[in-house]
Amino acid sequence: QVQLVESGGGLVQAGGSLRLSCSASGRTFSNYAMGWFRQAPGEERQIVAHINSPGVMSYYVNSVKGRFTISRDNAKNTVYLQMNGLKPEDTAVYYCAVSKYAYGSRTSSGYDYWGQGTQVTVSS
Repeated sequence: QVQLVESGGGLVQAGGSLRLSCSASGRTFSNYAMGWFRQAPGEERQIVAHINSPGVMSYYVNSVKGRFTISRDNAKNTVYLQMNGLKPEDTAVYYCAVSKYAYGSRTSSGYDYWGQGTQVTVSS
């Protein structure tokens, strides 16, 4: 049974920072890419960033490039999302997910296990 546990969300003022963590168990973590998605009220879930299995290649949606950094520690079975320069439009529930493959995907269909989500709220 694969389990993903996210932490690090919260309320922050615009311009502030948060670091999300996602701890995984039940699968050989280092064999699979990981992704972070977000879903705002009334909107579809969208990719934020993904990182391949060894952690040497990553992708970011244009709206977060230069502000967010995805990383992973395979020894700790954990993936991180460092979010700097937060904006009100970053407000959403953030989900981590395990890819079906060693490489990441921009669509949710490429992932087969999901965390419960953590709320990020950015006030203006």
